[in-house]
Amino acid sequence: MIETGLTVLFLAFGLLLPWITTLALRLRAMGAEVFVGRMGWQPIVHSMLAYVLAFNITFFIQELFLVLPKSMVPGLKATLYHNDHDWTGDAPIAELFQGTGGLAILTSGLIFSFIATRRKKPSLFILWMAFNGLFQALPQFIVGAIMPGNDMGRAYDYLGIGPAGELLLALVALAAMPVAGIWLGRQFLAAAWDQRQLGSYCCRFGFLLRIAGLPALAALLIIILFRVPRELIEVIAPPVLVPLFGYGWLQLAAFSPGVARARGSRPEAVIPLLLAAAALLAIFQLVLRPGITF
Repeated sequence: MIETGLTVLFLAFGLLLPWITTLALRLRAMGAEVFVGRMGWQPIVHSMLAYVLAFNITFFIQELFLVLPKSMVPGLKATLYHNDHDWTGDAPIAELFQGTGGLAILTSGLIFSFIATRRKKPSLFILWMAFNGLFQALPQFIVGAIMPGNDMGRAYDYLGIGPAGELLLALVALAAMPVAGIWLGRQFLAAAWDQRQLGSYCCRFGFLLRIAGLPALAALLIIILFRVPRELIEVIAPPVLVPLFGYGWLQLAAFSPGVARARGSRPEAVIPLLLAAAALLAIFQLVLRPGITF
C-alpha cells in the first residue's frame, strides 16, 4: 500500500506537476514581450556536448563506486563495464554497497552545485554535472522505497531501516527535486550573455528551452552510443528518465520571482567538447566495454 501511494506521489509530484505548471504559466504569459535575438547554433551544440559528457561521467562515477567498495571485500571480485557492473563471490555486505553508487553521484551533484556558486561566470559543463549528479541520484532514493529489488532498495534492506525509514528518505528526496531543479534553472538563466534574454517570463522560458531543453533532448541519441550493447530498456530508460524528472523543475525557474542577471559569456567552444566526447566514447567502448576487473 505504501509503495503504491509513493509511486503515485512520485509520478504526480515529481513528473506531472512541474511540466503541467510550466505549461500553464507559459500559456498565461502569452503576449508578453519576447526577445527574438538570434542565439546561433554554437551555444546549443556546446550545451548538448556538455550534457553528453556530464551524463556519462556521472554514470561512470556511479558504476565505479558500486565496484570499488565490493573490490575491497575479501571473497568478492567486481568488474566495471561501460554501462553496468557485476561481481563474483558471496558476501552479505555487497547488498549495502549497491547503494554506494547513488550516494557517490549525489555527492558529485552537491560538489558541482557548490562549485557553480563560486564561479563568477557560469559554466554549462559544471551546471550539467550538478544536474546529472542530483537527478541521476535523487530518484534512486525514491525508487528504492518502491522497489526492494532496486539497487538502493537492496541497501535499504541491508540497513534494516524499515518501511518508515524508507518512506522518510523517499519523501526527503522528493522534496529536494523542486529545490534542486529551480535553483539549477536560475543558474542556467545566469549563464545568459545578454540581459534582454531575461527581460520577461517568456524570454526566460525561451532561453532555458534553447540553452538547456533542446540540448538535453538532442543529446539522447549520442548518449545511446555510449550505452550499447545492452537490453533496450537499460540503454534508453536512464537517458530519458533523468531529464524527464529534472528538466520540468529547471524550466519552471523561468517563472520564479526576481529578476535574473545575465553574467555569462556566449559559449562558442565546440571542437574541444566534441573531441572530449569522442575520447570518452572510445574509452567506454574500447576499454570499459570488455570489462575491467578490480
